[in-house]
Amino acid sequence: MSSFIQWIDERFPLTKVWNEHLAQYYAPKNFNFWYFFGSLAMLVLVNQIVTGVWLTMNYKPDANLAFASVEYIMRDVNWGWLVRYLHSTGASAFFIVIYLHMFRGLIYGSYRKPRELLWIIGVIIYLAMMATAFFGYLLPWGQMSYWGAQVIVNLFSAIPVIGDDLSVWIRGDYVISDATLNRFFAFHYLLPFILAALVFIHIVALHKVGSNNPDGIEIKKGPKGNRWSDTAPADGIPFHPYYTVKDIVGVAGFLIVFLGIVFFVPEMGGRFLEHPNFEPANPLKTPPHIAPVWYFTPFYAMLRAVPSFAGTQVWGVLVMGASIVILFFLPWLDKSPVKSIRYKGMISKVMITLFVIDFLVLGYLGMLPATPGRTLVAQIGTVFYFLFFLAMPIYSKIEKTKPVPERVTQ
Repeated sequence: MSSFIQWIDERFPLTKVWNEHLAQYYAPKNFNFWYFFGSLAMLVLVNQIVTGVWLTMNYKPDANLAFASVEYIMRDVNWGWLVRYLHSTGASAFFIVIYLHMFRGLIYGSYRKPRELLWIIGVIIYLAMMATAFFGYLLPWGQMSYWGAQVIVNLFSAIPVIGDDLSVWIRGDYVISDATLNRFFAFHYLLPFILAALVFIHIVALHKVGSNNPDGIEIKKGPKGNRWSDTAPADGIPFHPYYTVKDIVGVAGFLIVFLGIVFFVPEMGGRFLEHPNFEPANPLKTPPHIAPVWYFTPFYAMLRAVPSFAGTQVWGVLVMGASIVILFFLPWLDKSPVKSIRYKGMISKVMITLFVIDFLVLGYLGMLPATPGRTLVAQIGTVFYFLFFLAMPIYSKIEKTKPVPERVTQ
């Protein structure tokens, strides 16, 4: 075996890659359960790519055949129902895991120096995920797929000057049609592989600057050397086998929940798979309430919260776009002398708590039909969403913080 590995190393840096990214990559010793979600995100990405490729073997990207091909997969292909539910449930699981992964970065300051680029790459991954989910949403060619895509694509027409031409270019036609389905299928098939490349870049950037930890301090601080190597960072332990084994425990717990949903409640009451999507798309019959999938609804609620001016929704589209763009500037908005929520003041803790509640409320409002009362709550929620970021340079700087330990804690 050693001769075989040596033969490979002479032609490919297998041992070098293994050591740099696993066996000799030293991570902080105080990771907690919040650090499960990075590895879980990679697991779900692999699930989405594998099940997606499997589904394309029987899927027909044709407006006259798409819905029937999905039904064929569900009813006649051996284990087709399982592959389809693994993919549809996996889409929601992907966003749940990523939202929790981003929340961990938010509370522990993983976006702060020297990890600004790492955070930016992560936000780009999030945008690629949203694009992939959007293109895949039309493919079942059900009622909600069709009308949801119709509403979302029409939003681009609100952009001044180029809006109408841009909408036609995205659709490939003047209405959602077979041309739209074909190009959405092509993009949905391509983007996961771009997403995988971005994840690879994200991991390379992570291993360049090192992992953050719940204390928000660098593990190179403190007494030098440890039991594994005289050159290893203080308070660092090899990622393999310590965190690979720990991540397997997280994977086991995740799979219990994930497969429980797949086998028993794959529709999740119409939130993972909407009830109108079990009807074939009908351009002449509009569903009583059109709403995107749950992971888009916070931004949809912000869009609806902005009143239309002169019959155009341009300001709502700008607000919705700004709610994503502002994430790129987070590393420079936080002026706190400490990174982790453990040592930040009460103002930051209250603001982060309210931000999470606000995001959940906006997501819930985005699922419901708009009423004057709900619109008012959404407007307040939208204002607070942006206030959390725009006021951060002030409240993060003036609040009183706790002293940070010299070494990471257990």
